[in-house]
Amino acid sequence: MQNTTEAIDKATARIEEMLNNSRKADTGVKLEVNSRILDSCTDLMKAIKILIEKSKSLQREIVSNDRGTASTKEFYKRHHRWTEGLISAAKLVGFGATQLVESADKVMQRKGKFEELVVCSHEIAASTAQLVAASRVKAHKESENLKGLSTASKGVAQATASVVASSKSGAQLTEEGDVTDFTKMSLTQTKRNEMNSQVRVLELESLLDKERVKLAELRRRHYQLAGVSEGWEEEETKS
Repeated sequence: MQNTTEAIDKATARIEEMLNNSRKADTGVKLEVNSRILDSCTDLMKAIKILIEKSKSLQREIVSNDRGTASTKEFYKRHHRWTEGLISAAKLVGFGATQLVESADKVMQRKGKFEELVVCSHEIAASTAQLVAASRVKAHKESENLKGLSTASKGVAQATASVVASSKSGAQLTEEGDVTDFTKMSLTQTKRNEMNSQVRVLELESLLDKERVKLAELRRRHYQLAGVSEGWEEEETKS
Protein backbone atom coordinates (compact mmCIF):
# COMPACT_ATOMS: atom_id res chain seq x y z
CA MET A 1 0.00 0.00 0.00
CA GLN A 2 2.89 2.35 0.76
CA ASN A 3 4.13 2.12 -2.83
CA THR A 4 0.66 3.07 -4.05
CA THR A 5 0.54 6.06 -1.71
CA GLU A 6 3.94 7.23 -2.99
CA ALA A 7 2.77 6.83 -6.59
CA ILE A 8 -0.30 8.97 -5.84
CA ASP A 9 1.84 11.66 -4.20
CA LYS A 10 4.17 11.78 -7.21
CA ALA A 11 1.21 11.95 -9.58
CA THR A 12 -0.34 14.81 -7.60
CA ALA A 13 2.91 16.79 -7.64
CA ARG A 14 3.32 16.23 -11.38
CA ILE A 15 -0.26 17.40 -12.07
CA GLU A 16 0.32 20.58 -10.05
CA GLU A 17 3.52 21.24 -12.00
CA MET A 18 1.73 20.80 -15.33
CA LEU A 19 -1.07 23.11 -14.24
CA ASN A 20 1.37 25.84 -13.22
CA ASN A 21 3.25 25.50 -16.52
CA SER A 22 0.01 25.72 -18.49
CA ARG A 23 -1.10 28.86 -16.64
CA LYS A 24 2.21 30.51 -17.56
CA ALA A 25 2.35 29.42 -21.20
CA ASP A 26 -1.24 28.97 -22.42
CA THR A 27 -4.24 31.21 -22.99
CA GLY A 28 -7.81 30.99 -24.30
CA VAL A 29 -9.34 27.61 -25.10
CA LYS A 30 -6.11 25.68 -24.53
CA LEU A 31 -5.76 27.03 -20.99
CA GLU A 32 -9.42 26.40 -20.27
CA VAL A 33 -9.20 22.79 -21.46
CA ASN A 34 -5.96 22.11 -19.61
CA SER A 35 -7.25 23.64 -16.38
CA ARG A 36 -10.48 21.63 -16.44
CA ILE A 37 -8.70 18.35 -17.04
CA LEU A 38 -5.88 18.89 -14.55
CA ASP A 39 -8.26 20.14 -11.84
CA SER A 40 -10.39 17.02 -12.24
CA CYS A 41 -7.25 14.84 -12.17
CA THR A 42 -6.15 16.55 -8.94
CA ASP A 43 -9.53 15.82 -7.35
CA LEU A 44 -9.22 12.19 -8.44
CA MET A 45 -5.78 11.83 -6.84
CA LYS A 46 -7.18 13.25 -3.59
CA ALA A 47 -10.08 10.78 -3.70
CA ILE A 48 -7.73 7.85 -4.36
CA LYS A 49 -5.48 8.84 -1.46
CA ILE A 50 -8.47 8.89 0.89
CA LEU A 51 -9.48 5.46 -0.40
CA ILE A 52 -6.00 4.03 0.23
CA GLU A 53 -5.95 5.39 3.79
CA LYS A 54 -9.40 3.93 4.49
CA SER A 55 -8.25 0.60 3.06
CA LYS A 56 -5.20 0.61 5.36
CA SER A 57 -7.41 1.28 8.39
CA LEU A 58 -9.72 -1.59 7.48
CA GLN A 59 -6.79 -3.95 6.96
CA ARG A 60 -5.38 -3.11 10.39
CA GLU A 61 -8.79 -3.77 11.91
CA ILE A 62 -9.13 -7.12 10.11
CA VAL A 63 -5.68 -8.28 11.22
CA SER A 64 -6.27 -7.13 14.80
CA ASN A 65 -9.62 -8.92 15.06
CA ASP A 66 -8.71 -12.17 13.30
CA ARG A 67 -5.04 -12.94 13.83
CA GLY A 68 -5.48 -14.29 17.37
CA THR A 69 -2.08 -15.19 18.82
CA ALA A 70 -0.39 -15.11 15.40
CA SER A 71 1.84 -12.23 14.36
CA THR A 72 0.77 -9.82 11.62
CA LYS A 73 3.29 -11.40 9.27
CA GLU A 74 1.97 -14.88 10.03
CA PHE A 75 -1.61 -13.71 9.44
CA TYR A 76 -0.79 -12.35 5.99
CA LYS A 77 1.16 -15.50 5.15
CA ARG A 78 -1.71 -17.76 6.26
CA HIS A 79 -4.17 -15.76 4.14
CA HIS A 80 -1.78 -15.27 1.24
CA ARG A 81 -4.46 -15.39 -1.47
CA TRP A 82 -6.35 -12.55 0.16
CA THR A 83 -3.10 -10.66 0.69
CA GLU A 84 -2.07 -11.11 -2.96
CA GLY A 85 -5.48 -9.87 -4.08
CA LEU A 86 -5.09 -6.69 -2.04
CA ILE A 87 -1.56 -6.07 -3.26
CA SER A 88 -2.54 -6.69 -6.87
CA ALA A 89 -5.50 -4.28 -6.67
CA ALA A 90 -3.40 -1.60 -4.95
CA LYS A 91 -0.67 -1.90 -7.57
CA LEU A 92 -3.22 -1.46 -10.34
CA VAL A 93 -4.58 1.68 -8.68
CA GLY A 94 -1.08 3.15 -8.51
CA PHE A 95 -0.34 2.11 -12.08
CA GLY A 96 -3.59 3.69 -13.27
CA ALA A 97 -2.72 6.97 -11.55
CA THR A 98 0.72 7.01 -13.16
CA GLN A 99 -0.76 6.29 -16.58
CA LEU A 100 -3.36 9.01 -16.13
CA VAL A 101 -0.66 11.60 -15.47
CA GLU A 102 1.38 10.48 -18.48
CA SER A 103 -1.71 10.67 -20.69
CA ALA A 104 -2.61 14.11 -19.31
CA ASP A 105 0.92 15.32 -20.01
CA LYS A 106 0.67 14.20 -23.64
CA VAL A 107 -2.76 15.81 -24.04
CA MET A 108 -1.43 19.09 -22.65
CA GLN A 109 1.26 19.02 -25.33
CA ARG A 110 -1.30 18.03 -27.99
CA LYS A 111 0.63 14.79 -28.54
CA GLY A 112 -1.94 12.52 -26.93
CA LYS A 113 -5.62 11.69 -27.22
CA PHE A 114 -8.42 12.67 -24.86
CA GLU A 115 -9.70 9.10 -25.12
CA GLU A 116 -6.58 7.92 -23.27
CA LEU A 117 -7.72 9.90 -20.23
CA VAL A 118 -11.14 8.28 -20.42
CA VAL A 119 -9.64 4.78 -20.56
CA CYS A 120 -7.28 5.51 -17.65
CA SER A 121 -10.20 6.80 -15.58
CA HIS A 122 -12.23 3.67 -16.24
CA GLU A 123 -9.26 1.48 -15.31
CA ILE A 124 -8.77 3.37 -12.04
CA ALA A 125 -12.47 2.97 -11.23
CA ALA A 126 -12.27 -0.77 -11.91
CA SER A 127 -9.09 -1.16 -9.83
CA THR A 128 -10.51 0.69 -6.84
CA ALA A 129 -13.65 -1.44 -7.02
CA GLN A 130 -11.41 -4.53 -6.98
CA LEU A 131 -9.54 -3.16 -3.96
CA VAL A 132 -12.80 -2.57 -2.07
CA ALA A 133 -14.08 -6.04 -2.98
CA ALA A 134 -10.84 -7.67 -1.78
CA SER A 135 -10.93 -5.71 1.48
CA ARG A 136 -14.59 -6.55 2.09
CA VAL A 137 -13.94 -10.32 2.00
CA LYS A 138 -12.67 -10.51 5.58
CA ALA A 139 -14.29 -7.39 7.01
CA HIS A 140 -17.17 -7.48 9.48
CA LYS A 141 -20.37 -6.19 7.90
CA GLU A 142 -20.97 -3.60 10.62
CA SER A 143 -17.40 -2.28 10.56
CA GLU A 144 -17.16 1.51 10.57
CA ASN A 145 -13.91 1.27 8.63
CA LEU A 146 -15.71 -0.76 5.96
CA LYS A 147 -18.38 1.94 5.73
CA GLY A 148 -15.65 4.54 5.42
CA LEU A 149 -14.01 2.57 2.63
CA SER A 150 -17.32 2.26 0.77
CA THR A 151 -17.87 6.01 1.04
CA ALA A 152 -14.33 6.66 -0.24
CA SER A 153 -14.99 4.32 -3.15
CA LYS A 154 -18.02 6.38 -4.14
CA GLY A 155 -15.82 9.47 -4.01
CA VAL A 156 -13.38 7.87 -6.45
CA ALA A 157 -16.23 6.90 -8.75
CA GLN A 158 -17.50 10.50 -8.79
CA ALA A 159 -13.99 11.84 -9.39
CA THR A 160 -13.32 9.46 -12.29
CA ALA A 161 -16.64 10.50 -13.82
CA SER A 162 -15.49 14.11 -13.55
CA VAL A 163 -12.25 13.33 -15.39
CA VAL A 164 -14.22 11.60 -18.14
CA ALA A 165 -16.58 14.58 -18.44
CA SER A 166 -13.75 17.14 -18.54
CA SER A 167 -11.90 15.04 -21.14
CA LYS A 168 -14.94 14.83 -23.39
CA SER A 169 -15.71 18.54 -23.09
CA GLY A 170 -12.03 19.30 -23.72
CA ALA A 171 -12.07 17.21 -26.86
CA GLN A 172 -15.20 19.02 -28.07
CA LEU A 173 -13.76 22.47 -27.39
CA THR A 174 -10.52 21.56 -29.17
CA GLU A 175 -12.36 20.16 -32.19
CA GLU A 176 -14.50 23.27 -32.44
CA GLY A 177 -11.33 25.34 -32.60
CA ASP A 178 -9.88 23.13 -35.33
CA VAL A 179 -12.90 22.94 -37.64
CA THR A 180 -12.04 23.28 -41.32
CA ASP A 181 -13.77 26.08 -43.21
CA PHE A 182 -15.46 24.15 -46.05
CA THR A 183 -17.04 27.29 -47.50
CA LYS A 184 -13.71 28.25 -49.12
CA MET A 185 -13.38 24.97 -51.06
CA SER A 186 -14.09 24.62 -54.78
CA LEU A 187 -16.31 21.87 -56.19
CA THR A 188 -13.27 19.74 -57.06
CA GLN A 189 -11.67 20.24 -53.66
CA THR A 190 -14.91 19.40 -51.92
CA LYS A 191 -15.32 16.16 -53.90
CA ARG A 192 -11.70 15.14 -53.31
CA ASN A 193 -12.03 15.71 -49.57
CA GLU A 194 -15.33 13.85 -49.53
CA MET A 195 -13.69 10.79 -51.12
CA ASN A 196 -10.73 11.01 -48.74
CA SER A 197 -13.13 11.16 -45.84
CA GLN A 198 -14.96 8.04 -47.08
CA VAL A 199 -11.65 6.17 -47.31
CA ARG A 200 -10.73 7.27 -43.80
CA VAL A 201 -14.09 6.08 -42.45
CA LEU A 202 -13.54 2.62 -43.98
CA GLU A 203 -10.01 2.49 -42.55
CA LEU A 204 -11.22 3.43 -39.09
CA GLU A 205 -14.07 0.89 -39.19
CA SER A 206 -11.56 -1.83 -40.11
CA LEU A 207 -9.21 -0.75 -37.33
CA LEU A 208 -12.11 -0.68 -34.87
CA ASP A 209 -13.06 -4.27 -35.69
CA LYS A 210 -9.45 -5.42 -35.24
CA GLU A 211 -9.08 -3.55 -31.95
CA ARG A 212 -12.29 -5.09 -30.59
CA VAL A 213 -10.93 -8.57 -31.30
CA LYS A 214 -7.61 -7.61 -29.66
CA LEU A 215 -9.39 -6.14 -26.63
CA ALA A 216 -11.46 -9.30 -26.16
CA GLU A 217 -8.30 -11.44 -26.20
CA LEU A 218 -6.53 -9.14 -23.74
CA ARG A 219 -9.49 -9.19 -21.36
CA ARG A 220 -9.63 -12.97 -21.55
CA ARG A 221 -5.91 -13.20 -20.75
CA HIS A 222 -6.22 -10.68 -17.91
CA TYR A 223 -9.04 -12.71 -16.41
CA GLN A 224 -6.92 -15.87 -16.59
CA LEU A 225 -3.94 -14.18 -14.91
CA ALA A 226 -6.14 -12.63 -12.23
CA GLY A 227 -7.65 -16.06 -11.58
CA VAL A 228 -4.25 -17.62 -11.03
CA SER A 229 -3.19 -14.75 -8.76
CA GLU A 230 -6.27 -14.93 -6.57
CA GLY A 231 -6.74 -18.70 -6.54
CA TRP A 232 -9.89 -18.96 -8.64
CA GLU A 233 -8.57 -22.01 -10.47
CA GLU A 234 -7.84 -23.79 -7.21
CA GLU A 235 -11.36 -23.07 -5.97
CA GLU A 236 -12.87 -24.41 -9.20
CA THR A 237 -10.74 -27.58 -8.90
CA LYS A 238 -11.87 -28.15 -5.29
CA SER A 239 -15.50 -27.66 -6.24
